[in-house]
This record gives sequence, structure tokens and C-alpha cells, in this order.
Amino acid sequence: MKAMLLTEYKHLEVTEMPTPEIGPRDVLIEVQACGICGSDIHGYDGSSGRRIPPLVMGHEAAGTISKMGDDVAGFEIGDRVTFDSTISCGHCKFCRAGNINLCDNRKVLGVSCGEYRQHGAFAQFVAVPQNILYKIPEGLAYEHAAMIEAVSIAVHAANRAPVKLGDTAVVVGSGMIGLLVIQAIRLAGCSQVIAVDLDENRLKLALELGADVALNAKTDDVVAEIQALTDGKGADIAIEVVGATATIQSAIAATRKGGSITLVGNLAPTVEVPLQAIVTRELTLYGSCASNGEYPACIDLLERGDIKVEPLITAKASLEEGPDCFARLYDGEPGAMKVIIQPNG
Repeated sequence: MKAMLLTEYKHLEVTEMPTPEIGPRDVLIEVQACGICGSDIHGYDGSSGRRIPPLVMGHEAAGTISKMGDDVAGFEIGDRVTFDSTISCGHCKFCRAGNINLCDNRKVLGVSCGEYRQHGAFAQFVAVPQNILYKIPEGLAYEHAAMIEAVSIAVHAANRAPVKLGDTAVVVGSGMIGLLVIQAIRLAGCSQVIAVDLDENRLKLALELGADVALNAKTDDVVAEIQALTDGKGADIAIEVVGATATIQSAIAATRKGGSITLVGNLAPTVEVPLQAIVTRELTLYGSCASNGEYPACIDLLERGDIKVEPLITAKASLEEGPDCFARLYDGEPGAMKVIIQPNG
């Protein structure tokens, strides 16, 4: 099969590789669409430490079942499917308790971090275990289904936040996940959603996708504006989708006494937080990791159009065009959001 292989940092090659072998509980997927994730871009230059070459990256994907192991049940050859990016074991304490995103033995498709190497879906075929597999409706385009992994992260973050009907939410960061969070947190019951970013184009899109107010941290006094919009109290909840000291501090400062902050962004391994503000204002911090069984709900939300992903797709490209797409995204091409690779045309 053809695959896009990270042979060394900042170098991708489309090359021939063996088609993956499958076990008795695995399926072989013919990949129709696979999105380039921001974590893939950070892995491209080695900065994340989680994409050690040689590796086929890619974990946001959809396709059709090409082959099945003998013990696979409930699926048929030709079924249209997507799959979780997290491979959970199903046997550890966390899996048995229903917390599959916290699995003690978790692996992630398209990741190589020294402990394991799990080739991903920037290839014509990828092998995945049945327990992370989900059927998709006929009317859902493959490129939209490939976005379900990202949607599930946003929906999980919204589920982690203690939302009450009528709450005000501030979403700090209006990149792709932030734009999905804006839609998810609105569906969760927030009556006012405030988007914060540095990019005017992203803020414009945030307004189109459901934000009531868009604040540019370059030109607006974010905290003062949010105070003015909430009768001096601050937002009930904040969701931070960047993962850096400045944005986390902004999210904390914008939140009312007794409010909560959900941390989704994971850009920096360590950050500084205003401890006294957290303690004296009795704020609650929630971490949000990947997703935890939200895939069926996300498939339904996309099928019904309650969450929209087409406005987030910048381009669709062939596998051969993939290395150039990576380079352009890495260089920060203006306006670029999500590129979908189509390995089988």
C-alpha cells in the first residue's frame, strides 16, 4: 500500500509499505479521509516528542471495512466507519469503570513515543481493533466523519464543564477545537458564549458558528469586556483550548468567583497559574483528555447538522500532496485550518 511516512523530522515521503496485518478482533480499514491534526504538526518537527520517526501519522479518519478478523461481530465488509484515536485495552481498572480515555494501557493511532509505535491513517489502509470502531450513516461524508475525533474532544470538554442552563461561557482560543467547543458548549446550555483569540478571521468564524461576542486579545481588554458583559461577575465557566501560560491566566481572570475552568489545550508541558486567585475565589479546574465514549453522540450531532465542520475544512488533498500540505501548515499559512488527506482518491 501507499503511505505517507515521517522518515525524519520535517521530512515526509509517500512510499510503499506492507498492508497492516490484523488480529482476530481487528479490522482493516480502507482510508477515505484523514485530517491533519495540530498535534501532527507539532510531531512533524519533533517538538512534541510523540512522533518519533519512522512513523505513519494520522488519527482523525474514516473509511470502509476491507477485511475483518475471525472474532469481529456486528460489522460487515464494506461498512462505512470511523474510529476513536485512542486504543483502549478494555480490561484495566479505568476501562472497566467506563473511563476509556484514562486507560492504563492506552495507545494513540499515529503516535510513536518510545513506549510504543502505532502507525496511523495517512495510508491507504489502517488496522484498528473492533472496540474503537463506529458505523457512520450513508449521508455523512467521509471528510466530515474524519472530523468526529476532533468533535469528540470538544463534546467531552463541554461534558466536563459543569454547565447550567443560562450560563455564560468564555472559550479562550478559536482554532479548530475552540470553534468546535463554541458549538458544543452552546448545545450544552450556555445562553452567552464569548470567543477569545488573536486572529480576526478566526473570530469572525466564531461568530458565524454560534459565539455571541468575539474579543481580540491583541486589542481588547478581555477581562474588562467580560466583566461588562456579565454585570461585573465574570463568566460562569471558561474553556481554555490553547495550553499556554498567558491564555490559561486569561481564562482564570475572566471567570467569576466559584466558577470553573476546563483545560483542553496541551501546548506546553508546564504553565504558571495564579494560585491565590484560584484559592481565594474558590475556582475549580477540570482537565479534559481526548474523549470518553462520546463518538455516537458526535456522529448524531454531525448528521443532524447541530455541529458544523465544513466551514473548518480548508482543503482536501491526495496522499501525494500531503507532504506539501504539512509544510504549508507548519509554516503557518494564513487562513489554514483543517486539511483532509484522501489516501484512496
